[in-house]
Amino acid sequence: MGVQEGTADAPPRTWRTRLHRWFPAARIAASAIILVVLLRKVRLHSLMPKWDDTTILWLAAGVACFVLAIALSTVRWQRVLEAMDVPSRFVSLFNTYLACQFVSAFLPSSIGGDAVRVTRLSSQRGGPEAPEAPDAFASVVLDRMSGWLILPLLCLAGMLVNPALRHQGRSSRIAFTLSIVSLAALAVVIVVAASPRFGGRLAGRRGVARFFGAVHEGIDHLRHRPMVIAQVLAAALVYQLAVITAALLASHALGIHIGPTALLAFLPAVAIVQVLPISFGGLGVREGALVLFLKPLGVPTSQAVALGLLLYAMQLISSLLGAPSLAFGQRPRSRPGPVVPAA
Repeated sequence: MGVQEGTADAPPRTWRTRLHRWFPAARIAASAIILVVLLRKVRLHSLMPKWDDTTILWLAAGVACFVLAIALSTVRWQRVLEAMDVPSRFVSLFNTYLACQFVSAFLPSSIGGDAVRVTRLSSQRGGPEAPEAPDAFASVVLDRMSGWLILPLLCLAGMLVNPALRHQGRSSRIAFTLSIVSLAALAVVIVVAASPRFGGRLAGRRGVARFFGAVHEGIDHLRHRPMVIAQVLAAALVYQLAVITAALLASHALGIHIGPTALLAFLPAVAIVQVLPISFGGLGVREGALVLFLKPLGVPTSQAVALGLLLYAMQLISSLLGAPSLAFGQRPRSRPGPVVPAA
């Protein structure tokens, strides 16, 4: 006889529990629908690059850039942890970040890659059964927020360096609006969370309150360490430049002729859009955003979609390095928490 809902052995299922359970499937379905709509507008054979020795070199270099980006993300996270008086070895953090990338890329679960980082760091500090340390969660939040500062700034910098990108109609307006709104939202979060009367009271709580509490705790650690802040932002900047370089290499492999300033301006806008929790791994949303931003530059829909799929494939290949770390490392516990947007 099965266990009935509401007994001591099985707590009653709430609407939040059901939503948490079905949310990954809904995101996969959304990605599939968007891709079907996009692929109906292109010929499938046009999505593949023309294979030769040069193409393979472009793609191999692009995958190497993604691996370099993971290493730079680890450096960024390590500097945040040092500022929070949680010194950690690079090799250990790198293995954890690889596992995080693999989970985010391949597993449509509700655990999420950032939860891998939080639980592993907490376990390393207090043993396998240790509760999640507040500073572990705070370090992941601050690590992600540094990316959310760099992305819109890069987008605006690209438009400043190349004035023609400011006159591409709807794509330019959307990219500019996304950048300004992202910076404004980040400023609001920092101001609200930094307040002892608000953010200070939320430290250690659950749900969305936990996010603001973590930001408050992190700001307290970073407030008097401007050099560490500069190092974190520098690592975040170089990380994004590595990803843009990978996109430039992928565009060469596909025969797309656009300058680096176009990718500097529009790829961060694509990254801002694709972290919205409406698809799996940004699949579909990324390709649609590339069509929107690159079509005014003369890039056909088929090539824009191909670029998005190729970037996703290169990211998946680099994420495979995290499979051994996930298989042989400490396994994360499925403790739901607020989603930290990737950047």
